[in-house]
Parts: sequence; structure tokens; C-alpha cells
Amino acid sequence: MSKTITQRELRNNSGRIMRALDRGETFIVTRHGLPVGELRPLPRRRFVPAADVGAAFASAPRLDFRRLRRDLDALVDQDPRFRG
Repeated sequence: MSKTITQRELRNNSGRIMRALDRGETFIVTRHGLPVGELRPLPRRRFVPAADVGAAFASAPRLDFRRLRRDLDALVDQDPRFRG
């Protein structure tokens, strides 16, 4: 649920609002009583250990590079001549 704050509150209490954003709170900013923007925290990046990534790809099928190249050549025009 978003909390509504005025432009003046944002200006005067930016430190408090930033700490609230760190806690995951969301704000709707108003000017003259009309909503003009939304402040919300960015999604947090999650660190994934390299061993977990390796394990996830260990069971993936092997890539046949020659087949991939043939498929790409069939779909994409690789003519290097200038087209402009």
C-alpha cells in the first residue's frame, strides 16, 4: 500500500523517506493535491554463487555449434554489402 506525501514533505523529509524506501515502502507524491509521481524501491539484486550457476547449467543439453550456425545463416542475411 502506498503512502501519499506532498512535494513539500518529500523536500523537507527526504532522509526519512529514503530510509522508508530502504525498508520497502512506496510513496505517491502529490502537487496541489494531484498525484504527480511514485517513489518505490528498486528490486534488490540477488547474488547467486558460481557453483549454483554451474549446477543449473550442468544438466542443460549440449549446444551443437554447427547446427546453430546453419540455423542462423538460414534466418539472417549475412551479406556484408552496404544497404543504405
